Amino acid sequence: MEANTGNQSEEVAVVTGGNRGIGLQICKQLASNGVTVVLTARDGKRGGEAVSIILDTLGLSNVVFHQLDVSDPSSAVRLAEFIKQKSIMQQLLGRQLTSATEKLSGERLVNQQELNNIDNLSEERLDELSELFLKDFKDGELERHGWPTEGGFIAYKVSKAIMNAYSRILAKEHPSLCINCVHPGFVQTDMSFQVGDLTVEEGARGALMMALAPKGGMTGGFLNCTEVAPFV
Repeated sequence: MEANTGNQSEEVAVVTGGNRGIGLQICKQLASNGVTVVLTARDGKRGGEAVSIILDTLGLSNVVFHQLDVSDPSSAVRLAEFIKQKSIMQQLLGRQLTSATEKLSGERLVNQQELNNIDNLSEERLDELSELFLKDFKDGELERHGWPTEGGFIAYKVSKAIMNAYSRILAKEHPSLCINCVHPGFVQTDMSFQVGDLTVEEGARGALMMALAPKGGMTGGFLNCTEVAPFV
C-alpha cells in the first residue's frame, strides 16, 4: 500500500500477528526494505516489545505498533482510525494485500469444489458454509458430509480454506488491488512447537515477495511458499 505524507510518498504495510514468528520476520524484512510498518497484535505488551526489538536490534525507526484483534470488528475500526489520523494512508493504490494461509487438504470434501467455484461464490455463501461446518462439527457429522477429517486441525484447515475463498472474492470485487494468499510452508514457529521444515526467514519469503512486488501484478492467486499454485 502507498501513503502520501506531506510531499513524500512512502510504502506502508500493516502486518497482523506481527509480534512473533512469521509475522515478526515479515515486519523486520519490510522495515529493512524501507517500508513503514504498522505492527499489530492482540496483546499490547507483546506488540510493543516486538517493536522495541526491531528498533533496537536493527537500528530502524520506521515501525510503529497498534493493537488489533482481527476477531473484533471494533478493534479493526480503531486501527483504521489510527491510520487515518496519522495520515499514514490516504488510499490503497494497488499494493499487494497478502494473507499467510494454508491449502485445504482432503479429497472427499464436497464443499471444496464449491469453494473453488469463484464465479458463483459470495460472502453470504461463505457465512453459510461456516455455519454448516460448525453444525456438523457439533453433531459429529463431519466425515459423513465430506469435511476433511484426516491429519487433525480440522477447524484450522476449514477456516483457512474459507479465508482463501474470501480473498478471491475480494480480488474480483476490487480489481485495482492485488489480493493474494500465501502458504508459508511448514515453518518452525511457536504454533508448530518449533517443529518444521523451514525457518521463519524462509517462511516469510512468499509474503514478502508479494508485498514488495510492483503494482499491477498477480491478484486472486495462491502461492505455495514462493511458487504460484492452484487453490485446490
